Order: sequence, then C-alpha cells, then structure tokens
Amino acid sequence: MSKSNDDCCNVQPQSETSLGRKDSLVIVYSVVALAIGFGLETLLGNVIGAHLVYLSVAAVSGYHIVRNALSLLIQRKFGMDLLMTIATVGAFVTGHAEEGASIMLLFFIAEFLEGYSVRRATRSIHALMRLSPDLARLKEDGQESEVHVHDVEVGQTIVIRPGDRVPLDGMVISGAATVNESALTGESLPVSKEIGGPVYAGTINEDGYLEVKVTKSSENTLLSRIIRLVQEAQEKKSKTESFVERFAGRYTPTVLLIALATATVPILFFKQSLDVWVYRALILLVVSCPCALTISTPVSMVSAITSAARNGVLIKSGRALELVSRTKAIAFDKTGTLTMGKLTVDAIHATGPASAVDVLKFAASLEARSEHPIAEAVVNRARSDGIKLFDVHDFHESKGKGVRGKIDSNEYFLGTASFLNEAAVKIPSEVIEEAQTDLGSHIFLGNESQVLGAIVVRDTLREEAPMVVSSLKARRLQTVMISGDTEKTASTIADKLGLDHYHSQLLPEEKVEEIDELTKKYGTVAMVGDGINDAPALARASVGIAMGAAGSDVALESADIALMHDDLSKIDYIFNLSRRTLQVIKENVTASVLVKAGFAVLAILGYVSLWMAVAVGDMGLSIAVILNAMRLALIRPK
Repeated sequence: MSKSNDDCCNVQPQSETSLGRKDSLVIVYSVVALAIGFGLETLLGNVIGAHLVYLSVAAVSGYHIVRNALSLLIQRKFGMDLLMTIATVGAFVTGHAEEGASIMLLFFIAEFLEGYSVRRATRSIHALMRLSPDLARLKEDGQESEVHVHDVEVGQTIVIRPGDRVPLDGMVISGAATVNESALTGESLPVSKEIGGPVYAGTINEDGYLEVKVTKSSENTLLSRIIRLVQEAQEKKSKTESFVERFAGRYTPTVLLIALATATVPILFFKQSLDVWVYRALILLVVSCPCALTISTPVSMVSAITSAARNGVLIKSGRALELVSRTKAIAFDKTGTLTMGKLTVDAIHATGPASAVDVLKFAASLEARSEHPIAEAVVNRARSDGIKLFDVHDFHESKGKGVRGKIDSNEYFLGTASFLNEAAVKIPSEVIEEAQTDLGSHIFLGNESQVLGAIVVRDTLREEAPMVVSSLKARRLQTVMISGDTEKTASTIADKLGLDHYHSQLLPEEKVEEIDELTKKYGTVAMVGDGINDAPALARASVGIAMGAAGSDVALESADIALMHDDLSKIDYIFNLSRRTLQVIKENVTASVLVKAGFAVLAILGYVSLWMAVAVGDMGLSIAVILNAMRLALIRPK
C-alpha cells in the first residue's frame, strides 16, 4: 500500500527523461563531429569534407533553433533563435564554418542546461505527485478490499495500517496513530491523530491503526490542490519578470539594427574590409543575445517557489513573493495567529438568581451551534464538567457579535456587551467591571429581562511570536495587531510583543477597513491570519499570509501565501526568501547587462571571436545565472 504510481503524473517525467536522452545524443554527436571536422581541416587539409561535417553539426544541433526562428519571422517576431541563425549562416558564408557550427552547438547546450535547471527546480512537484498511492483499502460491511483511489467516494471508510501512506483526505473515526506530515507541512515532528482528527493524502502512518471517513475525492485532496497551486504560481509572472520580457522583446530588433550598422557603415563610408566588419557584426549578434537576461528572473522565481513548497510554505505567485520584499507594514490577527488559538474558560461570573453552573449550562447550549473559537472553549468546558445541555430553538448568530436562541420558550442572548445592549438587555457597570478584572475575552449571558452572568476565556501567546515580531521590527516594518478582542486583552498582548500599533474590538468588515487605512499610510501591507474569519482582510491586503492552511480550504483560496503548518516563525523565512530572491534577480540582471555590454564593445573592436562570444558571453553567462538562482534552494527556515 505504500507504493505510488499515479497514472496522471507519470507521463510528464517520462517524456522529460526521453527528451533528455535525445538531447544528450545530439550533444555527443555534435562534439565528436566537430572534433572530426577540425581534424580533417587542420591535419588532412580536407576543407570541403570538414565544412560538410561542420554543416551536419549545425543541422543536427540547430534544427529546432532554425525552425523556431523561421516560425517567429513569419509572425514578424524577433527572438534569440533568429540572432543565432543569422550569426551561423553568416559564419558559413564568410568562411568561418567551424565557428558557425560551434555557435549552434554551444547555443543548443545552453538551452539544454536551461531546460535542465527548470526541470530540476520543478522536480519537487513530481515528487509530490508520487506521494499519493493509487490504491486504498476500502472497508464496507466489515470486509476490506483494495480499490483505486478514483473509485472511492466521499463518505466511505478506508483503513490505514502502520507504514501505509494515506491515500485520501479524511477524518479519523476509529483508532489512533502518529502521522508524518512533513511532505505537506514542512513540520518534521509526527502529529498525533485520534478520533475526529484530520488526515491528508500523501502523509505516512507511522505506528497505529486508523479507520478514516473520506472527506475529499482524489482530485480535491490537499496534496492535489498544492500541486495545482504551485504549478499555477510558476506560470504567473511578477512585475520584474514581465518587464524583462517586454525589454527583451524590444531589445532583439534593436540589436539587429546595430549589427546591420556595424556591418555596413564602416564598409560604405570608411572603405573598410567587408570580411572583417561582417564578422564583427556576427559576433555582436551572438554576444548580444538576451538569453541570460530573459531567464534571470523566471529561473530565480521557480527555484524560490519550489523550495518554499518543500519547506511547507505555499507561495501562489511570483508577484506575491516580490511584494513581500516591498512590504512596509504587517498586520496580525490575534487569535490563532499571535496566540495558540486554543481558548479555555478562565472564569465564570454569575449575577442575580443564576449560579456559575447555570451560566455555563445556558451559554454552552447556545454556543453548541456556533463554530466560533470562543464557542468551542465554552462547550468543551461544559462537557469536561459533565453538564448536560439544553435543546435550543430559533438559533441565530450575528457574526463577530454573539448568538441568540430559545430555551423552554424563553429567549437568551450570549455575546459582547454591545450585542446585549442592542437586544435591550442592560448590563450594569459593576458586572462589566467585575468581569474585566480577569484578562481575556468577555462574553455576557442574559435573557429578555436581565443579565445572568459573564464568561471569560483566555488564549496563550505563541512561543515564537516575540522572536518573529522582533525580527520584523529589525527589518523596519511597522507591526500592527487587528483583533476582535477587548481593549484590555489587545493592549496586554501588544505590550508583551512590542507591537507598534494595535486595534481592538474589530468586526471582520472593520478589519478590512483597517487594512485599507494601513495601505493608504504605508503602501504595501501584508496580513497574517488564520484564513477563516480573516479571509476578507487576507484578500484585501497586498499580501495575504494564512496560518495552518493544511486544515482550511478558505485559507488556500483567499491567501497569496499559505503556511501549511501553524508555525509563525516561517514568516521570517518568507521575508528572508523574498529578499534573497530579489537580490539574486538583481545580481543576475546586472551581470547579464554588464557582461553583454562589455562583450559588445570588445566585439566591435575586434577582440572577441565567435566561439568566445557563445562560450563565454552567452552559454557561460547563462550557466552562471542558473547556478546563482539555484542557490535559493539552499535557504531554509531557522
């Protein structure tokens, strides 16, 4: 069951392998033939035979190059292939056949290496594809059978034994185990799974027996969506990449005109040698080929995005990665982001005729129908105390404010002080003051006639939060917390972390407004949240970063960057990766422009030969750019 051989994922890797072998044979033949031609010409003096061999080298290694050049020329477009074709033909016409053959061979090798670098950078995607098994153990009517994952329907039960790789996303309905999720989340430590816990396709059951109710079809598993999003990210161009492409599009015809002027002006106006200046013009064409410039940005972006995916960070576009480095302010949600998001009931205050047990029982009965984190804390406390809940009718939830419902024909309200005031339930100031003596979030319980009490829930700060905030402030970013919590709680958290600003008691739509204000003030703003209640704010920010996206469909859709595991420290990794990526791109672009310009001047002055132009000014520079970009794969979270 741990074997994997996904049918939909095998074709591409195989085609790349066969293509690589074919290209290798072309290179081997061309190198050997070039050596034979050189021997025929220099040792045996057979110039015609040597030139025929050189012609075969140009034909074999340059077939696709010439075909692409002609195809673009028909469309009235100019590209690198056209420059190389003109230079090769010119070399043969002017009697430099060995250099014409070398041009095509070296350019072919450069393109081969570029393709290899991209395949190497994206190989992690194919590795992800191979993680999901083809077969699943389906359990029906007490009997087990092996079926293809495509044949398993949502709601059916599958069995996962120790050592098995999980075939589909689901929820544990029986058993317990520790599961290795590092391939998806980047988290090296195994995660304990018990009844009610989620499991994801591609992860490994290390030591227990699990029965899992399938919640996602094979096409919609977390793994499948990660693969699709990373592939889409590689296709989305950043502003820098788009600019370089536009520049290269105008650059090629400009180079053609300069080369034409180089070949004609000295001959027509200064009576210089035809052979000398045509040869120099051909060198200028070759050395000016913008190959290294055009690949400098995409190869860097692909390397960074695929490296991030291996480290549990899903970056959905090169644009998002680029914007991170330009961010001036970063806003954090509090619950589930700066804090653990595991709220617990810290105190219960009873008022009037109700006891603390009564307050908890009524509150938990109302909250049992809500999915808010506070609701979960209240219900869990009631269950742990063995309290049996009431039946609730006519339940209604006001997002970010509170809930209301009928118990035994009486209507009850539970939520913020303003929510109860809107329901005409007056809360005495002494009740509010007593509740606020405890640090945390406060919700009040009341019926149609009076307040019955208050419940205080608290959250714990993430251990890595102070370090992350300190690191971001060292980068001169404005750090802001936008929270729905009380002024007192928000103030305490902000002081502990040393945040620059904080805003409390915000509804989801008010968080969006706050992001708009920050954008007006600082320009580029990043937002970090859990991707559920914060989805609108994540979408509005320049860069939305969602925490713990492995368990949230909304996070994957609304955020630009998703942390697959609840690890806030990877925020620092994202900023470091973005900064280094932009730095590498600048290095590559600068080196490409300077080297090309230098070689162009040397070409006009006659200090560079055709083979030197290709080997150093084109192929050598391209290889240097690729190797520099591949260094980004070495960046790891601290």
